[in-house]
This record gives sequence, C-alpha cells and structure tokens, in this order.
Amino acid sequence: MAKYSNKINKIRTFALSLIFIGFIVMYIGIYFRTSPVIMTIFMLLGLLFIIASTVVYFWIGMLSTKTIQVKCPSCGKPTKMLGRVDMCMHCREPLTLDPGLEGKQFDESYNHKRENK
Repeated sequence: MAKYSNKINKIRTFALSLIFIGFIVMYIGIYFRTSPVIMTIFMLLGLLFIIASTVVYFWIGMLSTKTIQVKCPSCGKPTKMLGRVDMCMHCREPLTLDPGLEGKQFDESYNHKRENK
C-alpha cells in the first residue's frame, strides 16, 4: 500500500522544499565568485525558487480558508479536507464526505473529475 498524507501538508512540504532548493542554488553561486555573471545567474535563480515558494504558500493559504473542516472520527481532532477523500492531518485516518465511498479502500483517484466506480 502506498503512503498517503493530507493534501494540504503535501503542498506545504513542496513549498518548503522550494525554499531549500533556492538556498542551495544560491549557495552554489558563491563558488563562482570569480565570474560575476554566473554568480548573479545562480543568485537570481535561487531567488526565483524562493519567490515561487512564497506564491505556493500564499495559494495554499487561500485554498485552506475555503476547505471543509471536519472532526476526525479516530483521533477527534479537527482537520481540513480537500476533495472527496483525504487523510486526517494528525492520525492519517482516511476521510470522505461522499456517502457512496464509505467503507471502500482509500484511493486518491476518487478526487479526479471522471466517474470512479
């Protein structure tokens, strides 16, 4: 079985990785101090990664305000859901709001637009 996690946490992890990638790219640019053009390119590329991370954090923040907040039946803590199926942010319990999916095996493909049977 594949490891699943909450969609909001996946996107936040992606944004955090963009920050680290940006810092690493900028750090690589320091090794080219003798060539100001190459160093500047690496610094600007790292800055673009960090700006992209800021955009992703802003986007998921706006998306997070529109999500449905439910109480997890397993741990009792409130968690936010994106789509028809999602995982609890705290205990990774599969959650669904669709009565037709109750009792079915968890699969992220249920969130796609096409009809799943």
